[in-house]
Amino acid sequence: MKNTDYNFSWTDLGDIERGRPNLGNTASVLSYRLLQYTFKDVLTKTVGREQTADIFRRAGHLSGMHFCNHMLDTNLDFDAFIADLERKLVEWKIGVMRIEKADLETLTLTLTVSEDLDCSGLPVYGETVCDYDEGFFAGILECYTGKPFTVREVDCWATGDRTCRFQAAPAESATA
Repeated sequence: MKNTDYNFSWTDLGDIERGRPNLGNTASVLSYRLLQYTFKDVLTKTVGREQTADIFRRAGHLSGMHFCNHMLDTNLDFDAFIADLERKLVEWKIGVMRIEKADLETLTLTLTVSEDLDCSGLPVYGETVCDYDEGFFAGILECYTGKPFTVREVDCWATGDRTCRFQAAPAESATA
């Protein structure tokens, strides 16, 4: 997926300082989840679970590409890039990311996100719910490497785990 496939631009986010002089650049996790999970519910009832998951992955991918382009330094080596990403995710209060495994020859990764914005504290549903995050990390990795990625969540708070765990690989070699 190329950024040119969509009309979104980073400038669409607006001038937060001008528009929210009193409330500023923060919102509650509850308000974010209220938006996300009501969208998921309506979309699921309209187009089905699989299409909804795909829509969230595509939106996450678009977001990850823009986040990487505007917030991260893609000229850094892998370790420095990951350290920068970890810092930015905490700064933006998205979650606490760690790389568990990385094979730089094959570009396969296992990463975890604790205190995940999307799911930490949810009831156990018996299925992963972080479709948006899958796309978000795929977009970031594609932006950094220039190769499309497939990212799939294998553990989630909503499956009874206490951290989200994702497997990432270049799309042509992904088995997830």
